[in-house]
Amino acid sequence: MPPDWPYRDRVRRVASRPHDWCVIDEGAGPTLLLLHGAGGSGHSFRNLIPLLAPHYRLIVPDLPGQGFTRSGARARYGLDPMAEDLVTLCRNLGTDPAAIIGHSAGAAIALRMADMMPLRAVVGINAALGAFDGAAGVMFPLLARVLAVTPFIPHVVARLWGNAQTVNRLLSSTGSPLDAEGQAQYIALVRDPAHVDGTLGMMAQWRLEGLRARLPSLTTPALLIASTRDAAVPPKISKDAALVMPDARYAELPGYGHLVHEEAAAAVTDVMLP
Repeated sequence: MPPDWPYRDRVRRVASRPHDWCVIDEGAGPTLLLLHGAGGSGHSFRNLIPLLAPHYRLIVPDLPGQGFTRSGARARYGLDPMAEDLVTLCRNLGTDPAAIIGHSAGAAIALRMADMMPLRAVVGINAALGAFDGAAGVMFPLLARVLAVTPFIPHVVARLWGNAQTVNRLLSSTGSPLDAEGQAQYIALVRDPAHVDGTLGMMAQWRLEGLRARLPSLTTPALLIASTRDAAVPPKISKDAALVMPDARYAELPGYGHLVHEEAAAAVTDVMLP
């Protein structure tokens, strides 16, 4: 972990089977669990944490195989196993989250966890709840599975993509320009073959059909926040999901991209805290 990594001094190592978790533990009060999206880490909440910590205890894990959480079971990168392992992590930490805030794929995990443990609320930020259309729906998961089981691929990706030009192009494609510090943090992640391997493994095992079928029966109150300039997950995904959920509200933030919680943390907090 780089010496200047966000909240490094608040990081805990937690052995909770089957993974060795890296967890930011900050603040006091009712517990909130914060879950990042695929390819990120808990650092992505660095601008949100200081706005929430005065009110809540924040538990911010890196997902299995990503960031600085070391995986103990590569077969458990799918939606259901990851949700189950996070429930176990919370129990081993001796905390029952009042709510879960999830960004992108983290929002899907949060909604799945709502079926597994009592929660007062779920907040999804640009929730990745949609499916790939047409041939991409077949080819993309297949390609991810092939890459995930090819031993040398993560090292090749880390070497070829772990540079400022490529990472900044990837970040720009989300519709969210980040400052130099934020860009450097994502470069550090992409340069780590273990992180690349964990991200590819998650993509290969990701299935949303079961969760989408459950949404009409999910009674946990939910707030789905979407950004109008999100180039990765269109706002329509969150809007449509909110329409089929019994107790869900949709909120829209104009002018921001997929990483709105990094771009404009205060705007996100203004919608969430009430």
